[in-house]
Amino acid sequence: MSERFRVQLVYDGTDFSGSQFQKELRTVQGEFERALNRIGWQGKRVLFAGRTDAGVHAAGQVASFDMAWGHTEKELEKALNAVLPPDIAAARVQKTRDDFQPRYDALSREYHYRILCSPTRDPLQERYCWRVWPELDIRLMRKESRFLIGSHDFAALGTPHKPGGSTMREITHARWVKKGNDLVFEITGNAFLYHMVRRIVMALVKIGEHNESASGIRDYLDNPGGPPAQGLAPARGLSLVKVEYRD
Repeated sequence: MSERFRVQLVYDGTDFSGSQFQKELRTVQGEFERALNRIGWQGKRVLFAGRTDAGVHAAGQVASFDMAWGHTEKELEKALNAVLPPDIAAARVQKTRDDFQPRYDALSREYHYRILCSPTRDPLQERYCWRVWPELDIRLMRKESRFLIGSHDFAALGTPHKPGGSTMREITHARWVKKGNDLVFEITGNAFLYHMVRRIVMALVKIGEHNESASGIRDYLDNPGGPPAQGLAPARGLSLVKVEYRD
C-alpha cells in the first residue's frame, strides 16, 4: 500500500539549474525523482516546500512523495542516499499524513545569506558565500534590517511567483551575525517573493557600503509601488536552512 513520506534534503546548489524540474536541465527535483525511480518509485512528481534559484543551497529543503515501500523509514533513507548524486543527501525520512503538502502546510521558512569580508579570495569558502570588500558598516545594516520585521508589502524587493499574486509577506526574524570575517544574514518569514532575500541583501550591502540612503529599506517598504531595488546578491551565498510545520 502506498504511503506518503516526507524528506529533508540537503544540497549544494552550485551545479543545479535551481530546484524545480526543468526538462533538459539538471535540477534538484529531477535528480531526486531519478533516484526514487531507481528504488521502485512509480509516481509522477515530488512536491517541494519551495523553489530555490540556480546556485542556491539548502540544508532544510522539504519534499514529499507517495510510495509503496514496505520497509522502515531508515532503510528508505539509506536506499536514497545510495543512489542520490554526491551533491544531494536525504538527511531525514519519515512517514507523514496522507494530505501533507510541504509548500502549503509550511508555517515559516528560514534563509541564511553568508558574506565573507576579505580583500583576497578564499577558494575553500567562495562556493558558499559572497566575498565583499572594503569592510561593511554592520551597524547600519543591523539598524535597517529591523525595519523588515512585521507584515509589509515587499513589491519593491521581490516579484510574486504568479502574475497578480500578493506581495504581502510577514517577516518574524531578520538580523546580521558577525563571526570573524563572516557576516551571516538570518531571515525568517511565512513566505518569500521571487528573489526577495537576494534583493534585500543587495540593498543592505549597498547601505553598508554607504552607496545607498541609510533609510533605503524603509523607503522600499513605505513605497512598494515606487522604483524597485536594483541588483541581486549572488546566489551562491544563499541557503534555505529550515522549513517549520505544526508537527
